[in-house]
Amino acid sequence: MKLNHYFRRHRVACTAILLLAFGLAHPMSQGYAQKKNFAKYGTLRLQTNPGGFPLTVDGQAVGQTTADYRNFDLAPGEHTIAIALPNGQSWVREIDIAGGRVKCVALNYRHEPLPVISACPYPVTVSAPTVVSDGEIITFNADVNYAGHAPLNYTWTVTPSDAKILSGAGTKTLSVESTGMAGQRVIATVVVDDGSGDSMCRQTAQAAAFVPAVNRESPAKEFDVCCSCSNDDQKARLDNLAINLQSEPTSSAYIFVYPGRKSRAGQYERLSQRIRDYLVTQRGMSQSRFVIADGGFRNEDCMELWIVPSGATPPTPTPTIRPGDVRPLKTHP
Repeated sequence: MKLNHYFRRHRVACTAILLLAFGLAHPMSQGYAQKKNFAKYGTLRLQTNPGGFPLTVDGQAVGQTTADYRNFDLAPGEHTIAIALPNGQSWVREIDIAGGRVKCVALNYRHEPLPVISACPYPVTVSAPTVVSDGEIITFNADVNYAGHAPLNYTWTVTPSDAKILSGAGTKTLSVESTGMAGQRVIATVVVDDGSGDSMCRQTAQAAAFVPAVNRESPAKEFDVCCSCSNDDQKARLDNLAINLQSEPTSSAYIFVYPGRKSRAGQYERLSQRIRDYLVTQRGMSQSRFVIADGGFRNEDCMELWIVPSGATPPTPTPTIRPGDVRPLKTHP
């Protein structure tokens, strides 16, 4: 009866505050309920839709908000009302409470979806050997850093147009025949797309491999052969090779070392090191001017010297003894 008599004498103000934002958090408790004294207190009525968001009044946690109004009797003056929102956000207001008055706060929370982060554009690179010999298979490999989930499409084109694609036309790895491409650069271009039709999801990359021309007019030629030679004899023949290379600055030398059937184990390493040391230290030749290779086995120790003009096909060794027929001499400590 006293409460009804009070409301007949005093006008009740109820203000609705609408919030369209990202988040609210937990409901609140009735910890502020006290024995009403309308001369000393005003009333805050608060609800959120939905409920369940953390609530504090003047820095004190009072539980969670609810979908129905909760009443808080507060001393006249400004009070700080804070509601925790999702994703670290919050709603904070200074609300003035008048003695003997009721103030209503209604908050509506509407969840806005997070923005969709596109996986496009994405980086695409193509790798390939820089130089290949005529007749080698050229392998082009596409490296794609794609964070999306759609299957990717790979479309390859190759120039010159007469370069033959062997396999991998719709995959990451493409194999191309280099036969007949001597003196040309073989270029492979890949277009990668995720099928969405979005231009940002369509990426292009390319790589090239050069096929040098073979010098067929000036083929490799055998310069000298020395078998069971003394150390001095080997040096004399290496001297002649070095002098010849001085007159052919664009040519290089190939030296095949053949250990004998009954040579000591490790004979190739010993002979090749002796030849290398002599050419570099005594003759002052750059190691880029000659190649020393294991030729296999012959009946006796042999050294075979070749002159290879620039662009000519390197020679191949001609062993005469099968490895299974070799009987190396045992070395004694």
